[in-house]
Amino acid sequence: MPQTILITGGAGFIGRAVARALVARGDRVRVLDGMIPQVHGEIHGEGGRARPEGLPDAVELQVGDVRDGRAVAEAVAGVDAVIHLAAEVGVGQSMYDVDRYVAVNDHGTAVLFQALIERPVRRVVVASSMSVYGEGLYRGADGRVREEVVRQPRPGPDAPWDPLDEEGRPLVPVPTPEWKRPALASVYALTKYAQERLTLMLAPAYGMEGVALRLWNAYGPGQALSNPYTGVLAIFASRLHNGARPVIFEDGHQRRDFVQVDDVAQAFLLALDRPRAAGQVYNIGSGEDRSVREVAALLAQAMGRPDLTPEIAGKARAGDIRHCIPDITKAREELGYRPARDFADGLKELAAWVAEQEEARDRVEEARRELDRRGLVA
Repeated sequence: MPQTILITGGAGFIGRAVARALVARGDRVRVLDGMIPQVHGEIHGEGGRARPEGLPDAVELQVGDVRDGRAVAEAVAGVDAVIHLAAEVGVGQSMYDVDRYVAVNDHGTAVLFQALIERPVRRVVVASSMSVYGEGLYRGADGRVREEVVRQPRPGPDAPWDPLDEEGRPLVPVPTPEWKRPALASVYALTKYAQERLTLMLAPAYGMEGVALRLWNAYGPGQALSNPYTGVLAIFASRLHNGARPVIFEDGHQRRDFVQVDDVAQAFLLALDRPRAAGQVYNIGSGEDRSVREVAALLAQAMGRPDLTPEIAGKARAGDIRHCIPDITKAREELGYRPARDFADGLKELAAWVAEQEEARDRVEEARRELDRRGLVA
């Protein structure tokens, strides 16, 4: 039976993919989005009139701030469930734009639930983040798994980037399951954990169900190419599209999981529907990890610019983690989640879409200077 679903932040990259998937199966979709220029550009952003590309015509678009109680109350009226995506996104920026990140992510979530207290829905699915784990799980040379690895500043330029055990031996990253306790290393991580806990705390208190999806690095066509704090693949694509080398912090051997946005959208639909998901947290990734250096080279090849080899910065940003890769067993078993998109095919699709884009302003150096000026890169 068709439902009416509200997606906060639904005009963004992931939100549009979720909206398309919901419309395709016959649901009615309403979107509440602030349309900020950093994500949508000046044409689409605050005061802009253009509808974001990739948002189905059948979707009701309500432009408004998630912190605005009146706008949120209007948005939740008559809906059956909520997918809560509205958030400021970016580890580096969160370390100096603290008030904005806390206001939008955490106060915005509080405003949403204040409205839902008056008009409860069946279920709220919130987008959390892999960043809440901090460093993922590691295994030492002795075979023991370490949960509480804390990243320390390197004592010198020749020191290893990877964390070491008590005897100075390298630790090896292993897939991180949901039971690992959070280790919040950035303001962004802190705000995402607060969004998650507010959802899982308040929803059942008022007769609703809450689910949290901890997302890894989503990528695909439609990601903001001019936002230097978006996903790393979009940032690399913007650089390559402008004939510049991708910039990689540290040594480029840090490992990540990259998941195609349509797989992420399917995870949200499953989390919305599966009875067993109520009250649970799930990792959502592809189940395959790669080094950032490898990913930059593969994308350059897909975009026809293998000559643009990555620039290795040799510096770390405050709030960044070294390794965190997901164990998606729980999502497979309880949600029936099956990531289906091949990474090589996903890169080709992304490259083809980027080639058609006229505007992809490269703001990486601008963002880098801002972090340097504030002493957040060392």
